[in-house]
Amino acid sequence: MGPAKIPRVLPNSIGTRRETSLHEALKIRYTGAGGSTEVAHKGFVCDGIDASGTIIEVQTSNFAAIYRKAESLSREAKLVIVYPVIKTCFIELYDTKETLIRRRKSPRKGSFWDIFNELIHAPLLPSLSNLRIELALVDAAERRVQDGKGSWRRRGVSIVNRSLLEFHETLSLSGISSYRRFIPPELKGNFTVKQLAKIAGINETTARKAVYVLAKLNLIERTGKEGRAWVYGTPRSPDNSKKRAARTGRPL
Repeated sequence: MGPAKIPRVLPNSIGTRRETSLHEALKIRYTGAGGSTEVAHKGFVCDGIDASGTIIEVQTSNFAAIYRKAESLSREAKLVIVYPVIKTCFIELYDTKETLIRRRKSPRKGSFWDIFNELIHAPLLPSLSNLRIELALVDAAERRVQDGKGSWRRRGVSIVNRSLLEFHETLSLSGISSYRRFIPPELKGNFTVKQLAKIAGINETTARKAVYVLAKLNLIERTGKEGRAWVYGTPRSPDNSKKRAARTGRPL
């Protein structure tokens, strides 16, 4: 399949109206100097198409919402979904007059395991042909305004923007087999959610999501029980794994 023809650019598209500075910076970075951003293509508005014809989509959350779009676009050309993982976030609080009240470092640190927080809603996304998911580890600043319009959990403070501070490294995931890297070799093929969380250095909620996705991709399956916890290992039979690919029931 040759490079896709780059259609016209939409200068004031709806897609840019709610776009954060972080989203825009990554869109420009991955589209490159020879590409175009905000491109109408096959009934969709794409974040960009680079000079080689690869379609670029920056997705900060809600992978379920992009599945149909990704399924359609990946039939036509190579597709890269860029998912920013915020390693360190600096939270800046402003008043309504745009005066900085305080700036603090968030205690939460992101990791590549964060991808499962999104894939839990679209676990078969990695199985699409011509698709690469690019995890971009970055530092970001989150701008908040004390305007009384935000979530009650933040006491009315609104999150109005996220901007890129530093670009660290990337992890490219192309094809189902690339997700085997999330099965630590130290586990020696059989493990529980709790054991995965301990070895990987993640919380059990994220580990449970990872196990769900890895099972849906037929990279692991239930092999037994350890007390009340399910034990997981690599599939014993490739034929059975293919049959399990069509299942929709939650394996946990």
